[in-house]
Amino acid sequence: MLLVLVLVTIGVFLIVRLVPGDPAQMVLGLKARPEQIADMHHRLGLDQSIGKQFTSFIGTLLATGDTGQSIAYNVSSRALVLSRLPVSLWLIGCSAVLVVAISLPLAMTAALHKGGWVDQLVRIVPTITLGMPEFWVGLVFVLLFAVTLKIFPVGGTQPGIDGMLYSMALPSLTIALAQTPFIVRSLRTRILEVLGADFVVTLRAAHLPERVIRRHVLRNALLPALQLYGMKISFLVGGTLVVEQVFGLKGVGSLLFSAITVRDFPLIQAIAIYCALGVVLISIIVEIAGGLIDYRVRGGLGGEARHQEAGGVA
Repeated sequence: MLLVLVLVTIGVFLIVRLVPGDPAQMVLGLKARPEQIADMHHRLGLDQSIGKQFTSFIGTLLATGDTGQSIAYNVSSRALVLSRLPVSLWLIGCSAVLVVAISLPLAMTAALHKGGWVDQLVRIVPTITLGMPEFWVGLVFVLLFAVTLKIFPVGGTQPGIDGMLYSMALPSLTIALAQTPFIVRSLRTRILEVLGADFVVTLRAAHLPERVIRRHVLRNALLPALQLYGMKISFLVGGTLVVEQVFGLKGVGSLLFSAITVRDFPLIQAIAIYCALGVVLISIIVEIAGGLIDYRVRGGLGGEARHQEAGGVA
């Protein structure tokens, strides 16, 4: 995971410098004098060799956790990212919760009623949603629920927890709908596999309540689905770029869009590195959660087996 951070850091450093276009020219404008551009190059360190720029960049990053002063905003890139982070975290968090809230009941219902209308829906919908870009879905939601029905705000955020949840309803649903079908299909497949396992037959032979059996089935099916869920949360980070633009949210995604527009490479580097760090942290959390679920599954099945043995002896 540390290797991922190192590769992202090196990769984004090289990419923003090799892409055509002069950031100094973009900031100062086409009418800027040569001496002004030269002065901006000196302030940004662009008049140095790539090796010296990288050494200075790594030194500043390790010492302060920053990637330098933003060209467009003239403030610390780190401070700028952190100021926009809460909105993006709200969006990612609400989207992740919606993915779970939608996918778990759908997958369980589809698996338990294989061949039913819910199962048919689960298998058909992903094929349709693959051709629906997030920005298009977001625009449809804005036109329908904000402009026409006036149920939700057109964009921006509102103060307070209730206001933030209200503001995040449409953006988070837009992102969640793009990721939910994959989770549902994967979880449905896994639940069907577990339903055919020997231990489920044994539990049913012991005349345990169906809700107890479903709990064991879901626990066993969750582990591989959790790994895919962690991967999809990483994709949610990328989805914020488009969705924040559509809904006018002042988060890290819209900040990255602005930074790319003006070639603000210190800010682009900061966003890329912090996003990579966030993905690594998500992966660690998923690994820990997977270990806990696996431990509880093994313990739960062991306890059930001991209970059955005790009942047999009695």
